Amino acid sequence: MRRGPFRPGAFSSRLHDPRMASLLGIWLGVTFGTAFATGLVSHFMQHPPSWLHWWSRPVWFYRLTQGLHVTTGLASVPLLLAKLWTVYPRLWEWPPVRTVAHALERISIVPLIAGAVFQLATGVANIAQWYPFRFFFTVTHYWVAWITIGALVVHIAAKFAVVRANVGRGRAARAQLTDRVSRPEPAGDGLSRRGFGLAVGTAAGVITATTAGQFVPGLGDTVLLAPRKPGVGPQRLPVNRTAAAARVLVVARDPGYRLTVVGPRPFSLSLAELNAWSRTTVRLPITCVEGWAADATWTGVRLTDLLDRAGIPADAGVRVESLESRGGYRTSEVGPTHARDPATLLATRLGGEVLHLDHGYPARLIAPNRPGVLQTKWVHRVVMV
Repeated sequence: MRRGPFRPGAFSSRLHDPRMASLLGIWLGVTFGTAFATGLVSHFMQHPPSWLHWWSRPVWFYRLTQGLHVTTGLASVPLLLAKLWTVYPRLWEWPPVRTVAHALERISIVPLIAGAVFQLATGVANIAQWYPFRFFFTVTHYWVAWITIGALVVHIAAKFAVVRANVGRGRAARAQLTDRVSRPEPAGDGLSRRGFGLAVGTAAGVITATTAGQFVPGLGDTVLLAPRKPGVGPQRLPVNRTAAAARVLVVARDPGYRLTVVGPRPFSLSLAELNAWSRTTVRLPITCVEGWAADATWTGVRLTDLLDRAGIPADAGVRVESLESRGGYRTSEVGPTHARDPATLLATRLGGEVLHLDHGYPARLIAPNRPGVLQTKWVHRVVMV
């Protein structure tokens, strides 16, 4: 049995090293942990439980968390590949199982590796808006994240002594606690441990530097790897879902369009009447779940003014409905905090121009600190819930 990868000395590279594996594990723990925490923010903003009410200020909060989510997720790609390269000889260690605890430790690696690869692969596909899979990305990504982070916690507990023995001050004194410690680096050709670490760190840094500009104001010109660039699109703003994709090209241009607000005193407005209302102009970012964000100047009617005219109480939420006939996000719930924020508009203009059809003409919702997928476009009804 001790042939091929099972034979002693089968993996002679000095890069298969406990210290390097420990350092990569720490870096991965930071990036994965950040991506997990910020991913929870995004998920609960899109699908809030009944007891959770998100605030509307600061207006840049979702922009920051979602930008960090995507950027740290992308930076995890080279770190994970390097980590797997460093530790894969452990798959062939002999004997395969030494104790029950060792067996459980090895089994726990399966959901960790599978979950990590799945999360990064599908996350990159989502950023590119490429969906070759049949499952609903948002829900699946959320539940696999819990499985992966749970396996990661178990793995950290199992490897804590090894990491302590190989990282930080006093590691030499702690080395006696485990046999998996880094040995002096042998001389030889090829990449050194330090060079390998610098190469991996540089790759992660380059990915971060060339994608962070999609959500950091003023760095849009540095965006090389992200599929969306701030300032590029109709009216200098990116578009994810077009009017053609939403199948609203005809109904959105209908001269008989009316906005209906349903409450104790329901009413409806033609587009001319809506435009005749007192206009408010705000500067708000629109932030997409794919990680890009762009500041824009919006003009329209304050949602709170419409709700007041309909007699909707200040503590009531509303449902905003699109002209789209189908789709998971054709409606969105707006809680009282956002509905009554003076910066929340049914916008009819963008950058001083009439809304482009792809940006939601004749009217769209724009609210502070809210995912772009919930900034409903082509609005025709607002209903008290």
